Order: sequence, then C-alpha cells, then structure tokens
Amino acid sequence: MGDIKKITNKYSTPRHPWERARIEEEKKVLLEYGLKNKTEIWKMNSVLKEFTGQAKKLIALRTDQANKEKQLLLQKLQKLDLMTDKAGLDDVLTLNLRDVLERRLQTLVFRKNLARSVRQARQFIIHEHIKIGDRIVSSPAYLVSEGEEAGISFTPKSKLSNADHPMRVEKKPSKEKIEVKKPEVKKEKTQKEQHGKKE
Repeated sequence: MGDIKKITNKYSTPRHPWERARIEEEKKVLLEYGLKNKTEIWKMNSVLKEFTGQAKKLIALRTDQANKEKQLLLQKLQKLDLMTDKAGLDDVLTLNLRDVLERRLQTLVFRKNLARSVRQARQFIIHEHIKIGDRIVSSPAYLVSEGEEAGISFTPKSKLSNADHPMRVEKKPSKEKIEVKKPEVKKEKTQKEQHGKKE
C-alpha cells in the first residue's frame, strides 16, 4: 500500500483573521455578489494571486521558455475576458478581486437578466436550470470565458425559460396608496359627567 494522500486546501486563508477593514470589505462583497460564505472569496483571491504571482516571476525572466509562458498566461486571461489584446504582464498586476468575481457564472446570469437577484441566480445554477452551450453547469463559481458568455441560457426542459414565469417576473410595488382609516373610538361618559348634567 502506498502513502495516504495528504488533502490540502486549494485556497489560502487570510494571515491575520481579525482585520477590521478586510472583514468589512468581505461583508460588502458577500452581499454584492451573493456568495455563500467567505470561503468563496478566499478561493477567488487564490485564483487572482496565482495569476499575479505567475506574472511577477515572468516579468524578470528573459528566456525562451519564459516568453512562451508569458504568451500562454496573457492568452488565458484574454480568454477569460480579464485582459485586452494590447495588455502586457504589468497590467496583470492591476487586476483585483472584483474583476475575477465578475467572470463567475452566478454574476453573469444576473447581469444577463436571467434572474431577479444574484442569490436567485445561484439557486437557478445549483438546481441545474442554466446551461452554457450544450452542457449544464451547476457550479456558481465557474469562470466563464469570453467565447462561452453568449451561450449562457436556460436548459430547454426548464420551465424558467419562459420570461413570464413567476420566478423571473420582477415584482413591482403598487403605486396606489391604500389609506387605512383608524376606527373612531367613542369615549364613554363617566358617572361624574352624567351626574353633572342632571344637576
């Protein structure tokens, strides 16, 4: 028997867990992008660090192998629509967390008006109502490439493909104001008032 494989995390957690500014920013990101928990933020941060870390190493190198890796990295980022065709390695270092989050399937489903909210977009994806091209994708964190973006839609069997479906139609508050009349409370005459009138 071989050695038991050591399971390691595919993401790195913050070095200082109790930073007030970072915690406040993470709360905003959680609400804005409808994420389940902070682990999803850390996973996307690790993806970003992988790109920027690779760019930092390749900037200093001048070998043929380094040039090939530079081209491959830039092509990958262009494919994910994170960089333009004219961008260089220095531009990779300017990427931030929100740039990566904008390429998640959950965010793009909401941006394409296929869901009323980011949370609802997550629900549709997990319940396998969303497809990219011909395949169903049930991972909200899937990073969508530029070529795949146009193929995001509902699965043919899904009832949500109908734009008039109750789960897709936006609920608008009624403009008519309903006036609630308060019932008039009749004051009962006290015994003193009744005796006073008789006298």
